[in-house]
Amino acid sequence: MAKPLARYAALTGFVELGRTLSLDPVTLLTSVGLDPAGLDLQDRWVPAASVARLLELSAATSGRQDFALKLAERRRLSTLGPLSVGIRDEPDARSALRMLIRFQHTYNEALHIRLAERDGLATIRIRFDPGEPVPVRQSVELAVAVTHQLLRHLLGERWHPVSVSFEHGRPADDSTHRQFFGAPLHFDGEYSGILVYTGDLDEPNRLSDPLLRSYAQQVLDTLTTPEEPTLTNRVRELVELLLPSGRCSIEQVARSLGVDRRTVHRHLAKSGETFTSVLDSTRAELAKRMVTGRRYSLTEISEMLAFSTPSSFSRWFHQQFGMSPREWRKQTSG
Repeated sequence: MAKPLARYAALTGFVELGRTLSLDPVTLLTSVGLDPAGLDLQDRWVPAASVARLLELSAATSGRQDFALKLAERRRLSTLGPLSVGIRDEPDARSALRMLIRFQHTYNEALHIRLAERDGLATIRIRFDPGEPVPVRQSVELAVAVTHQLLRHLLGERWHPVSVSFEHGRPADDSTHRQFFGAPLHFDGEYSGILVYTGDLDEPNRLSDPLLRSYAQQVLDTLTTPEEPTLTNRVRELVELLLPSGRCSIEQVARSLGVDRRTVHRHLAKSGETFTSVLDSTRAELAKRMVTGRRYSLTEISEMLAFSTPSSFSRWFHQQFGMSPREWRKQTSG
């Protein structure tokens, strides 16, 4: 399987920030296999893992755990490329955010954003998967910060989220984080992302020009890939929810959706999936995420993913990713 790619635009402002922190940006870029000249070609694609390594190395070399947030401060909406044109002219924050999610692969294939709304609150979950075991703390913080900035662009400087969460631990100095987000911070959390009021997402996009929307649509028509069918997304969400409970079956998923199992099979087939393929890919995704994190022991993870023994989990993990979960965890520790 091909490794995820990211646009060079993800590093907008990197050289300038590096120099203000007395770093040598060119040396750092070349040390992770990136071409410094490529920074002038924002739409050029490079391995997402190399971008992740660069951000971690820059944070470590500068001694600044807030490196990603400082980089985010130099980003503009235009960094999203052609997608920025469509987002700018969506009528409200919700539709703009949904567009960001729908076309996220057009600017960073390693980035996965999910929106869930319930009881007046909207959870924006953000995950960064570079396809190999590298630390991603800075990449995640950059993605969360840029999403926060996008909402601030759309809703105005006075807007603030309900809270901001990160799966990784609290930095020694979180003053930049508190100032940047202006909201309660949770570290070592269940997910990385932003919690907002659903009412905020209904607010009109203050940047929108209805007369330009048709032109924006023409730009979006050049970006490929339709959104996955909603039911397929719901199946993935339910598998992720039910797997740790030991009750993850197609019958249980169908009951939760209020349909029969044949309907589930039919909708998955339209996306080229089966229930088994969704279960396998979701289990692999969860395993990688949990092993990368530090919240659970490897024994706990094996139980949560419904393996009979830790050794069977370890063998399965090695078949999936080419190394043991212990080796993966060691390589992703940053």
